[in-house]
Amino acid sequence: MRLFLWNLLLAFFWGAVSDELTLLNLLFGFAIGFLSLWIARRTLDEINYFQKIVHIISFFIFFAKELVLSTLKIAHDVMTPRHRMLPGVLAIPLQANTDLEITLLANIISLTPGTLSLDISSDRKILYIHAMYITNRDKEMFRKYIKDQLERRVLELLR
Repeated sequence: MRLFLWNLLLAFFWGAVSDELTLLNLLFGFAIGFLSLWIARRTLDEINYFQKIVHIISFFIFFAKELVLSTLKIAHDVMTPRHRMLPGVLAIPLQANTDLEITLLANIISLTPGTLSLDISSDRKILYIHAMYITNRDKEMFRKYIKDQLERRVLELLR
């Protein structure tokens, strides 16, 4: 956390020195600050910050890709005369156990078109999800996708 604050300070310092406090310039300053801190990482003894930044960037790229693909799938289904929707409700066992982990996972699932988080069990071990495209043989594949892709990435991000 300390390095993140230093990185923000360096970004604002870059914006002040360059006399331009635009979002693009601050992002550029953040990148320069990150590179500077990465070069000095051996003296700072905090490697975890740099790994977290890589996880955050890879998560946003993954989520953007999934968002586009699921949007295109639903748009194709709506635009074609034959609907391929096979809606269903699935119970997904969770490894996430804190409020933040469960909330972030449920919100990411709900943000993706075609899926919606419905409820969580009272013992907080099972998340119920409504999905638009579920066949009997796809249920396990969909559970595996949620566990191996979404939940794993959320836990990497937060732990």
